[in-house]
This record gives sequence, C-alpha cells and structure tokens, in this order.
Amino acid sequence: MFHLGQFLARNFFRLFYRVKVHGKDNIPKDKGVLLCSNHIHYLDPPLVGSFIKREIRFMAKAELFEAPILKHLIPKLGAFPINRGQSDRKAMRTGLKLLKEGEIVGVFPEGTRSKSGQLKEGLAGVGFFALRSNAAIVPCAVIGPYRLFKTVHIVYGEPLNIDQLKEEKASPETATKAIMQGIQHLLDDHHKKMN
Repeated sequence: MFHLGQFLARNFFRLFYRVKVHGKDNIPKDKGVLLCSNHIHYLDPPLVGSFIKREIRFMAKAELFEAPILKHLIPKLGAFPINRGQSDRKAMRTGLKLLKEGEIVGVFPEGTRSKSGQLKEGLAGVGFFALRSNAAIVPCAVIGPYRLFKTVHIVYGEPLNIDQLKEEKASPETATKAIMQGIQHLLDDHHKKMN
C-alpha cells in the first residue's frame, strides 16, 4: 500500500508542482534513519516520503487516526499515532522499535505546521529518539511556498553526527536543538544559492 501511495503522490506532485529533489543519496539504504523535516504545509508528509525508494513510517498526530477517511488510510501507509502535548510513551516505544529494526521514521520536530514558514522550536521527543537509537539522523528541508505549477524544493541533508552529545549524556532538548540547527542550515544554504 505504501509504494502505491508513493507512486500516486509522486505523480500528483509532478503534475501540480515542479518538485526539485536534492540530496536523495544522503539517506542510508540499509539502516535505521530518523528523518527530521520542517513543516510548512499539510502536503509535507507525502512530499517528503514520495521521492525516496525506502518506506517511511511517519509519526502523525493522533487526531488524524480518528478522521472519517484518514483513520483507515493512514495506518495502511505505515504511520503511527502520537498524542501531542503530553508524554506518549507508547509512541516513543514504537518509534524506537522501528529505528532499531532498521526502518525510516519520519518526524516533524516542530509538532505542527509553521504558518510563517520560519522554523520553530523543536520538541524534545526527537532528541530522545536521536540519543536512544543508533539511527542515522537526516535533516530535511521543504522549501515552498506551495503554489500550483510553481517549484517546491525538498532537500535531504547529510546525516548529523551527535556522537559527542551521546558521550556527554546530553539532554533530549540539547539534541533536538542540534537537529533543528541542521534543518535551519539546509534552509539557509538553499536560500543563499537562490540569491
């Protein structure tokens, strides 16, 4: 089901948006990956997931699993729920298990869409995943705005090295800041190239 969804989403984006994909080769092919992206639009999850070959298990807000159509569709696409605004231990255990099994777990550390397009502060949960797993941590930047038949860029960065943070037994909040800096760097670097 996921690969069918990928195919349909890819063709949707090619038809309605001029998507440019950068850095696909930065995603490891054979190990767990924590894929961390900014969040500017409700189309971000299918965009982030549709142009790479591997399946992505997205962490999605629990409310989506109660919506009439989505509650049947989202689990088939590999997503799993998280209750926002509280410590959701079940979601954390599920995410860690998937990473240890070599899956890609897709997260939007901001927790919700940024209406301004500016990167907001990330939530500590992503830092928890980074510190507690041996997954590659790949920052990702979606650069819009989404306008029909206009270009949208998606940039997959090089995996971040947080070995020193692990040695220092850094807090999840500190690890999250490092990841957000990685995403911001991709945004800044892309804007420099465009100017």
